[in-house]
Amino acid sequence: MVPSWAGRCTKGPSVIPELPEVETVRRELASWLPGRTVLEAERMDAPAGPKYAGLERLPGQRIEAVQRRGKFLLLPLVHMPADARRAQGGSARQDGHSEAKGDELVVHLGMTGVVRRTPPPGHLRVRLRLSGPAPSDLYFQDVRRFGRFTVVPAGDYRHLPTLAALGPDALDPAFTTEGFRRALARSGVAIKTLLLSQRVVAGVGNIYADEALWRVGVHPLRPARQLRRAQVVALHGALLEVLEASLALQGTTLYDYRTVNGEVGAFLQELAVYGHAGEPCRRCGTRLERLVVGQRGTHVCPRCQPAPRRASRRVTRRAPRRTRRAA
Repeated sequence: MVPSWAGRCTKGPSVIPELPEVETVRRELASWLPGRTVLEAERMDAPAGPKYAGLERLPGQRIEAVQRRGKFLLLPLVHMPADARRAQGGSARQDGHSEAKGDELVVHLGMTGVVRRTPPPGHLRVRLRLSGPAPSDLYFQDVRRFGRFTVVPAGDYRHLPTLAALGPDALDPAFTTEGFRRALARSGVAIKTLLLSQRVVAGVGNIYADEALWRVGVHPLRPARQLRRAQVVALHGALLEVLEASLALQGTTLYDYRTVNGEVGAFLQELAVYGHAGEPCRRCGTRLERLVVGQRGTHVCPRCQPAPRRASRRVTRRAPRRTRRAA
């Protein structure tokens, strides 16, 4: 694919990258980051506050791996001896920080965050200079400043409550049908709201919740505990199927999301309901609707996904959002 930093898709507004997008970024970073030592960390035009805390601790630490939990990238670090850092082009630290235990770099893309190997045209928040052959710089670009690029003691998520409370990752074997069934049976909230909470399954967001619920014919407002066992099994499978299908195409670019290599996600054209309000359902031909569930725009087929009786009286319908197709 040809990098397309300049072009933007206009299917809809910015949304938070979900599991397929973040996993795509993780895989690209994992091919060249592990084993490199951070020689310099520059906080550029980054907002004050906890989202960029701890960057001063990065120099002298080696990136051990690039991992992911839900929509978070986790990079475990190990302190390098001072002589090793000097050999790699860095300077010895004078702060007396212990080399016995490393920290962890936590990255969240927010709505518009992009991790790049080349300098962005603007909105640069963090630049890392790394040891090793070129490319040896890492850039974090974020237009709307909702992203996070912070350093914490390894595994210490006290100040990251969303990360600390994550349920099993959708692609982890721990996300089982039976565990999913038990979690749904304990909750009376709308099934889509529960999916977006990240407590039942981590990594599923607005796009893939809509797609999976449409695939199995479950209305987003149906209370989770009302799903029959067969529906739970089908939804569990549909979540995995849509996430893996999107991951195979590097995710979905609606507007800002880009891979580390500057490519767009190609799953946009595969979306059956998300962003298609006012268009005929691929399955039955009924006009798709856009509702609001838990303050999130939600796309549904009123025929394939009949609303529960009580919910049908309080559904808020919005006119289809006028958007342009991605070029």
